[in-house]
Amino acid sequence: MSMPPDPNVIITPGQMYQEVQNLSRLVSRIDGKLDGILADNREIKGDVSDHETRIRALELGETERQKRDEARLAALESGRWPLPAIGALTGLAGVVTGVVALFAR
Repeated sequence: MSMPPDPNVIITPGQMYQEVQNLSRLVSRIDGKLDGILADNREIKGDVSDHETRIRALELGETERQKRDEARLAALESGRWPLPAIGALTGLAGVVTGVVALFAR
């Protein structure tokens, strides 16, 4: 049992053409938006890659500031060794002076 076509529904070629034009404009707008999204995505990927590179350099201690700070710390540590030695010598001199004073009486 097939139904006969409804005689009241008529789509003209002009209406079909207009609908195809509307769809074409809609697809063009969507295509433009996708191009913008893809460009933003490429920019974000570049930023993330740059941040990853910087984080890896920080973790490995390869930045110029870290190298400079390590050199300063090494210089400070190497210049610090005489202070305890001078303190020990002063203490020893005090003990020797005390012993000499004790036996000199």
